[in-house]
Amino acid sequence: MSHTFCFHLLPGFSMMGLMSAIEPLRVANRFHAPHYSWRLLSDDGAAVQASNGMSLNVDGALDGPLSDVSLFVVAGFEPLAGFTPQLASRLRRAERECRVLGAIDTGSFVLAEAGLLKPGQRVTLHWEALDAFRERYPQLQPTQELFEIDGRRITSAGGTSSLDLMLGLIAREHGEALAIQVSEQFVLGRIRTRLDHQRMQITSRYGIHNRKLVQVVGEMERSTEAPRSPGELAAAVGITARQLERLFRHHLGSTPVTFYLGVRLDKARHLLRQSDMNVLEVALACGFESASYFARRYRARFDVSPRQDRHEAAPAPSS
Repeated sequence: MSHTFCFHLLPGFSMMGLMSAIEPLRVANRFHAPHYSWRLLSDDGAAVQASNGMSLNVDGALDGPLSDVSLFVVAGFEPLAGFTPQLASRLRRAERECRVLGAIDTGSFVLAEAGLLKPGQRVTLHWEALDAFRERYPQLQPTQELFEIDGRRITSAGGTSSLDLMLGLIAREHGEALAIQVSEQFVLGRIRTRLDHQRMQITSRYGIHNRKLVQVVGEMERSTEAPRSPGELAAAVGITARQLERLFRHHLGSTPVTFYLGVRLDKARHLLRQSDMNVLEVALACGFESASYFARRYRARFDVSPRQDRHEAAPAPSS
């Protein structure tokens, strides 16, 4: 049985996420009786420019027949910039026709905005946009997995995780042997499962292996809106505040307060670049009660004001 994938491209979509999804299908057709086909779609059938500036011609508009296809919304920076009631209506109609309605990279924003994701449904997206997604859709709980398959909703975090997703679908439809054969063509050391996290674990990111320190850093990353005091963090892992201070200085060359501030400011930068929250909303979401204090600390860390950073990070309009 043949399987057709349709990829609906939004302006600024991730080229890596798209190609990582298509290439495994192409290679699978080389080793197996051709079972896969794919089409590129856009709102109006015109070419779409990716985040890297390259434009792709498409095969048609989204309003065509979609019976029994797997449709994926592919996005990148500012996924809701092109969102319209008309697009939402088309996606809801497509949902009734398609065998699968999914998303790649930040395409999950579009599905959520159209009301096509339900509380409790497993969904993922690029880790850099997770905080913005949680702030905009608090009823939804995205994961940090590489991809998620939850019934007729399939999502990938974009980048090379789209390749892992497709290898998983190929294995499910045609067996593990074919998936391995395809993966070897991409010189992959192993096939990652959905349970592989997108980001390196704390031990790898910060080069730390002390168990209590890892636990505290993890708690800092989870508790940015209502920051916990060094004493509370220390008590949570069964040590004193003085011991915690020594651990941070020895392993990270910083203090708990300074390190925690950096974690919150990094989250703020992600929210500014990945959401439409205003500066005050971002400040409050990252535990800053004063917008002016937030702006001063932001400039001290990134050498630019929050408003300037948002402007400079915005993709240039296409000509």
